[in-house]
Amino acid sequence: MPPLGPLEFGASRHAGEIPLILKLNSANSLSGGNVNDQALTATVDDALRLGCVGVGFTLYPGSDACYGMQEELKDIIREAKAKGLVPVVWSYPRGGKISKDGETALDIIAYAAHMAALMGATIIKVKPPKAAIDLDAAKASYQKAEVPMETLADRIRHVMQASFNGQRVVVFSGGEAKGTEGVLEEIRQIAEGGGHGAIIGRNSFQRSRQQALELLDGVIKIYLGKA
Repeated sequence: MPPLGPLEFGASRHAGEIPLILKLNSANSLSGGNVNDQALTATVDDALRLGCVGVGFTLYPGSDACYGMQEELKDIIREAKAKGLVPVVWSYPRGGKISKDGETALDIIAYAAHMAALMGATIIKVKPPKAAIDLDAAKASYQKAEVPMETLADRIRHVMQASFNGQRVVVFSGGEAKGTEGVLEEIRQIAEGGGHGAIIGRNSFQRSRQQALELLDGVIKIYLGKA
């Protein structure tokens, strides 16, 4: 049986200590151009064998491969739930009617989160939305509804509303490396908007161990209401 990357080698060392999620599809930076699909590289049974609590899948709403990816995801989510695993979906829109800048526009991110929720995801990961509306067809609706979007907290709140009105766990990617206060301010805004967390691996691992621990302590205090 082929190895499944770092998780294959590290799962046994931390069994029962860290909740593990096995990502079932993957891309690479050598394929060139705008990557709009990912290859299936693992199965739900692989996740069970490794003692994982969930499986992950990247979906590209709007891409030429979107419908095929949705069909793959449908089967994965059905099997994962039947076997007691949590389905996690990275929903990253691209292609189709979406402009490059529009990939992080509020209407696009909210729709991407909604699509993941419709597919059956329990945990959804999207990028933090910017204060812009990309689709012409959506602009009139957003203006009529007077959707607040001035602050990141406003925009996070709207994404949560699109995710079955907050009935799904939604986390937001951390983006490019930034200073400690920049990271913490983004976390505050996400928490204020009702988001469940941020993925800050890049902003943690590129620091010394002590600095990373101090950053994570600051994040925890925000969610505990102590900062």
